[in-house]
Amino acid sequence: MQIFDDTYQTIGGKAEGLYKEKGSKFIALAYPVISEEEVKEILLSLRKEYHDARHHCYSYIIGFKGEHWRANDDGEPSGTAGRPIHGQIISKNLTNILIVVIRYFGGTKLGVSGLINAYKMAAADALEHANVVVNTVNNIYKITFNYLAMNDIMRLVKDENFKIMEQNFDTSCFITVGIRQSRTESVLGKIEKIDSALANFLKTV
Repeated sequence: MQIFDDTYQTIGGKAEGLYKEKGSKFIALAYPVISEEEVKEILLSLRKEYHDARHHCYSYIIGFKGEHWRANDDGEPSGTAGRPIHGQIISKNLTNILIVVIRYFGGTKLGVSGLINAYKMAAADALEHANVVVNTVNNIYKITFNYLAMNDIMRLVKDENFKIMEQNFDTSCFITVGIRQSRTESVLGKIEKIDSALANFLKTV
């Protein structure tokens, strides 16, 4: 799923696609996601919104290396819906993405090959309309330091172009920042050289 060691491709926002075949309508919705909880919430809301649809088939891939994934046929013949959707995500080298294809049955059965093609084409159309973005993998650190070290810390923040996520400059000073993974070792070396500064790893996002 990664182009470089610390980057990955995903989509920048929701995208929609559509495919029609023999009266059946396949509505494809693609979302950027970062957790399986988020996937569950989206599926729940779509089932309410499209409650009259016959099937809500989907696939998602989550994780910088695409380590968490699932393909679901939601009542369609095995392998005819979730896998073709999953295949489209793989073909675009994307992760942290969910694609749901909602089917309204048109009265005519499409057969196995027809279904595979329909779900594939619907997912492909959604991805055609999606804005693909490259994100960096960042390690989040909480850096604590004495007030006297403030100038050194803020210079480092400026030099490395950090985005400060949280900060406190009262009696005990700290900032929480995201450090690009490929820069982490170098930055931690710089922090070690600042008197009183301590970096504590929180998570990777």
